[in-house]
Amino acid sequence: MKFAKNLERLGTESAFAILAEAKKIEATGKKMINLGIGQPDFKTPTHVMEAAKKAIDDGHHGYVVSNGIPECREAVCRKIKKLYGADIHSDRIIITPGGKPTMYFAISMFGEPGAEIIYPDPGFPVYESMINYTGAKAVPYSILDNKDLKFDPEKILSLINEKTRMLVIINPNNPTGSFVEKSAIDYLANGLKKYPNLIIFSDEIYSRQIFDGKEMPSFFNYPELKDRLIVLDGWSKTYAMTGWRLGWSYWPKECIEHIVKLLINSVSCVNAPTQYAGIAALDGSDESINLMMKEFTERRNLIHKLLNELPGVECSLPGGAFYAFPKIKGTGMTGAEFAKKCMYEAGVAIVPGTAFGNTAQDYVRFSYAASRENISEALENIKKMLG
Repeated sequence: MKFAKNLERLGTESAFAILAEAKKIEATGKKMINLGIGQPDFKTPTHVMEAAKKAIDDGHHGYVVSNGIPECREAVCRKIKKLYGADIHSDRIIITPGGKPTMYFAISMFGEPGAEIIYPDPGFPVYESMINYTGAKAVPYSILDNKDLKFDPEKILSLINEKTRMLVIINPNNPTGSFVEKSAIDYLANGLKKYPNLIIFSDEIYSRQIFDGKEMPSFFNYPELKDRLIVLDGWSKTYAMTGWRLGWSYWPKECIEHIVKLLINSVSCVNAPTQYAGIAALDGSDESINLMMKEFTERRNLIHKLLNELPGVECSLPGGAFYAFPKIKGTGMTGAEFAKKCMYEAGVAIVPGTAFGNTAQDYVRFSYAASRENISEALENIKKMLG
């Protein structure tokens, strides 16, 4: 077979490969505690599941419009208004099967040879992968220089030139769990006014998972940027709906025609019952979110304490999402060596930092989307391993 050359530039998401490897080890009878995959270990709220069942019973099981049923897009607009006070027309909202299609479509739309796209390193690996796939130049900005793993808005602005098509921001960040507060986003947004042709891609998928009572500085708060703003969000993390494959995004008016064509040429549409479940989630109570965040706060505090008790390990306090990103250089191992040793000797699955960028070879990612009992047992196993 003769494959297209651009396939050689396409990366992957290692967390799924690690999950598969952990499952193989489990199948041999060995206990494995999975702190690798990034999905909440909570059940989807009951009223959301009931809405999907009702949609099936009501006959909503055929094709629907590619950009999402109007009722679902309008529910997204209501939520944006409630959270950020921004008035958004539903024509600018696109419903997708998860968040990745938004990354794929956006970078495909603006990435090509000769163009540059700025992205966080470390960051969710699909961004760098897709930039490389399109032939554009991937321009990273490091977030490891800051002890709390937060990006420097001045450094980001210094990377912009006449070739820059898009800037990718992930806040809160995956994999680091860091959260950049409003003052820094204000500074960045103000600086971006000088670059009217630059597309701003704001990944806000963890926008409802921020700790210590802090508010999300969404790019919806900057109306002067909205005509060149793409916002990615969805249901997976907020409502424990990872397997439902349901995401939403906001797009500039000029992009809508193109994004709809890309949808028609790829996935056709998101299945209807899932969209009705999404409506119920957005319009329903936030009680499930509040309960989840109360538990995540306990887990964050626990894993932060236990990681910093390990010899040779340093970990900053996560500000959002459900990830810890400790530096393990003091153990004498690289992140890849540390993660492999944890899996095979301690029975704990984690992800090496290099899965999220080449600069993070001294780091690993722990997901604390697991019970406090499992977190405690996992860290005790690792402590024995290091001892």
